[in-house]
Amino acid sequence: MADEEAGGAERMEISAELPQTPQRLACWWDQQVDFYTAFLHHLAQLVPEIYFAEMDPDLEKQEQSVQMSIFTPLEWYLFGEDPDICLEKLKHSGAFQLCGKVFKSGETTYSCRDCAIDPTCVLCMDCFQNSVHKNHRYKMHTSTGGGFCDCGDTEAWKTGPFCVNHEPGRAGTIKENPRCPLNEEVIAQARKIFPSVIKYVVEMTIWEEEKELPPELQIREKNERYYCVLFNDEHHSYDHVIYSLQRALDCELAEAQLHTTAIDKEGRRAVKAGAYAACQEAKEDIKSHSENVSQHPLHVEVLHSEIMAHQKFALRLGSWMNKIMSYSSDFRQIFCQACLREEPDSENPCLISRLMLWDAKLYKGARKILHELIFSSFFMEMEYKKLFAMEFVKYYKQLQKEYISDDHDRSISITALSVQMFTVPTLARHLIEEQNVISVITETLLEVLPEYLDRNNKFNFQGYSQDKLGRVYAVICDLKYILISKPTIWTERLRMQFLEGFRSFLKILTCMQGMEEIRRQVGQHIEVDPDWEAAIAIQMQLKNILLMFQEWCACDEELLLVAYKECHKAVMRCSTSFISSSKTIVQLCGHSLETKSYRVSEDLVSIHLPLSRTLAGLHVRLSRLGAVSRLHEFVSFEDFQVEVLVEYPLRCLVLVAQVVAEMWRRNGLSLISQVFYYQDVKCREEMYDKDIIMLQIGASLMDPNKFLLLVLQRYELAEAFNKTLSTKDQDLIKQYNTLIEEMLQVLIYIVGERYVPGVGNVTKEEVTMREIIHLLCIEPMPHSAIAKNLPENENNETGLENVINKVATFKKPGVSGHGVYELRDESLKDFNMYFYHYSKTQHSKAEHMQKKRRKQENKDEALPPPPPPEFCPAFSKVINLLNCDVMMYILRTVFERAIDTDSNLWTEGMLQMAFHILALGLLEEKQQLQKAPEEEVTFDFYHKASRLGSSTMNIQMLLEKLKGIPQLEGQKDMITWILQMFDTVKRLREKSCLIVATTSGSESVKNDEITHDKEKAERKRKAEAARLHRQKIMAQMSALQKNFIETHKLMYDNTTEMPGKEDSIMEEESYLKSTKI
Repeated sequence: MADEEAGGAERMEISAELPQTPQRLACWWDQQVDFYTAFLHHLAQLVPEIYFAEMDPDLEKQEQSVQMSIFTPLEWYLFGEDPDICLEKLKHSGAFQLCGKVFKSGETTYSCRDCAIDPTCVLCMDCFQNSVHKNHRYKMHTSTGGGFCDCGDTEAWKTGPFCVNHEPGRAGTIKENPRCPLNEEVIAQARKIFPSVIKYVVEMTIWEEEKELPPELQIREKNERYYCVLFNDEHHSYDHVIYSLQRALDCELAEAQLHTTAIDKEGRRAVKAGAYAACQEAKEDIKSHSENVSQHPLHVEVLHSEIMAHQKFALRLGSWMNKIMSYSSDFRQIFCQACLREEPDSENPCLISRLMLWDAKLYKGARKILHELIFSSFFMEMEYKKLFAMEFVKYYKQLQKEYISDDHDRSISITALSVQMFTVPTLARHLIEEQNVISVITETLLEVLPEYLDRNNKFNFQGYSQDKLGRVYAVICDLKYILISKPTIWTERLRMQFLEGFRSFLKILTCMQGMEEIRRQVGQHIEVDPDWEAAIAIQMQLKNILLMFQEWCACDEELLLVAYKECHKAVMRCSTSFISSSKTIVQLCGHSLETKSYRVSEDLVSIHLPLSRTLAGLHVRLSRLGAVSRLHEFVSFEDFQVEVLVEYPLRCLVLVAQVVAEMWRRNGLSLISQVFYYQDVKCREEMYDKDIIMLQIGASLMDPNKFLLLVLQRYELAEAFNKTLSTKDQDLIKQYNTLIEEMLQVLIYIVGERYVPGVGNVTKEEVTMREIIHLLCIEPMPHSAIAKNLPENENNETGLENVINKVATFKKPGVSGHGVYELRDESLKDFNMYFYHYSKTQHSKAEHMQKKRRKQENKDEALPPPPPPEFCPAFSKVINLLNCDVMMYILRTVFERAIDTDSNLWTEGMLQMAFHILALGLLEEKQQLQKAPEEEVTFDFYHKASRLGSSTMNIQMLLEKLKGIPQLEGQKDMITWILQMFDTVKRLREKSCLIVATTSGSESVKNDEITHDKEKAERKRKAEAARLHRQKIMAQMSALQKNFIETHKLMYDNTTEMPGKEDSIMEEESYLKSTKI
């Protein structure tokens, strides 16, 4: 203690040389030529004295000393008069429009679901309670710390940006205390003080030397007092640190606990004081003991006592600056200017950038103070927020790499500030235009993940680090933030830079396309389940980003077409192996297809196809804009290669089918988990749904027979339908039956699933309503269960509240339980048994519930599909799948096998699906006939289904036979419904023919008159000839039917059991005769 007392006497002697009162010290500073040097001289004398006792400080005494000897003189120097009076005047000079409150960890925040531009826009409790938003729909969150209240930010809210306290022109504030700007003298003083203060704060915060201070602060005789300083990390638990301290310092448990608590709160703590050698020994002991319980030793440094003192004071000075800046916008602007000023003749970046770049090396307490400094200065002034954001983007890659290598939580990293800048719409546009921020973020992602790239340049996350990938997700989040608000006005530069960013993003998708390929395990079960979570987790992170990129592209037709071209090129680059491989020929019912020799059950396959799915999304948006007709200008027909585009999504769906058929059970749980998420609500929008859309694109552009042959080949069912299959292996039969069911189900989805804006003529509200209807067809559900089963958009909204009351009624809870929504009766008609988002369990439950309900209402149990909405023009040719030869062959084969008592290659589920396809074809034809004259309807499902097959029976005859099979009693109502629909379509065609017949004569004369008009006339003549030919056929059919009825009148009147069979036979006869004419 003698040394400390002697040191204290010496310190008192030095301080006696300085003016004793704050006013005099302020005057003395005013007389100095260089304020910075004088200020540092003052700090060099007083700071080590005030912060001498680091181990056991008297905090109250320290605060009084620093206030009296440093802060009060600074305030006198700044204002030139009593600072208390000046600050009080400034305090009442008017309400600030921005709240700017920085949230502490655990503090409650509020986000208005009706008015917030995005979910990151939040209010503190005071602002929320005093705003209009408390009467709106809102969400409450618990802050992780470091957030910022957005009250007063007009870009954050659609309406009500201000609470009562921050509203401009608030009564009782502005009128009574008109805002008096700072006078020139105070501004001039601030321009002197602030640069010196911030420079000292930065220099001391990032000071690396352990023993020596900067030369300008070395004016005292150096003492030999050092501290052993222990820093916080996220590798060691409380118990580990306590154990290490007890062993290394030989201290009591209570002391070790005190040190550990302080380290966790502040980020560092001096645990031993003394000579350098003693502190160095303690440092080695702590590291040694900590290595016994963890792979990472604790971070320990030995620092000179004066360095510790100055670093501690630098942070206190930062807090003082926060307080001063809160009083005036002028102060904040001067501070920002000082932070952004680059020193002449220096290679160092500006002060604020130096702080940012040092952030990962700072301890927790220092980071918090410096982030608050940024919040209270740059983020309160929009102009300087933009300049700060530009500095942030300039060093973005380095900052993110350091964060990923760091072990501290994101909430105390400088990278967490990205949300405050990237979600401001005008600022996001500026950063895209001026600094190409999208490319910067995507390039950062590629640069931090090289260790996960395999030799094919595809990601492979086997043996991944969960912590590292968790940090990489933060970079992915920044992409979401920058895209969260779509631009309303597109400049040429914005378009160019966005496309550059999109191309860069496609590089990431290219590394994901086909990643983590798997091969079916045969014979032996896989020994170790491969890691699958990382790839699926990244897919989840990217889901909304992929949708946002597509929506941005769709803002502008030209932009969308160029983006489509770029994405198409990327898909083709990833498909070179498919294009160059050997071919095989598939033949069925007179049609053939040459395709690649590939089998999902033998070759490599991947569930990850983000490029193909992005292209499908862009195609749908082209369809929505009506721009598919311009596609050939950007991608030629020869280059388009639709078979290649369809190939990989089709493989994915086949993989799912084979997993259901238990062909991949030796591949373990990892594949089952991937298939689950592929179809789960969290991922399906950008996985499963897009694969169905890509198949619909293929069906709309390919010959329907060739498309179905490709599907049969990939499902490995060509043999099963060629009737060359002869096996008694029950497992193999079960496998084939499951695959056929899965294939038929996918075909139902291709032709029937039109509830995607751009695929069918529907709105987003109608899509959400349909999802809700099908959920409530399973059972009545509470709000939370419905919301959980609906996909969320980028704003975490499902659209549920906007439409729920149109399709359901709320049933209040009884004495126990919870309230549920029940489907309205008028919505039941929209139930589709083969809704593509049903799981197997949901499908069974919904079917059972609906049949049970119809039984209770004394109705038949048929569950035909509801009439689907029309396809958009770009997808209109998908319906040709229904009436093509191969489809008819597939349906006929399924029905024939069900009738054949020796055949076991059919199931009731398969029949149900075949009935559903029949129903879709008949509904389609019926809808078309009701809207247009018969000669304009080219869709002839009825005629195709009426043709005789190889068993000399057409489909109607086969249905009649099926109706009589006792095992199919449950399907009788559905068969009856289909036969009635055949009859309805037939009557519609006959009615249309009669109307046409009365006008045919005059039209043929007109055709003769205009035969001189070359090509046009020739085309018209051929069309007319075809129409007349159809009329003739229909007239003959009608005459034969009438004749048959007259001849067999008695039998016709008495026969009621099989109303469609005779008609079917006669119709078939008449059709055959007419084709010979």
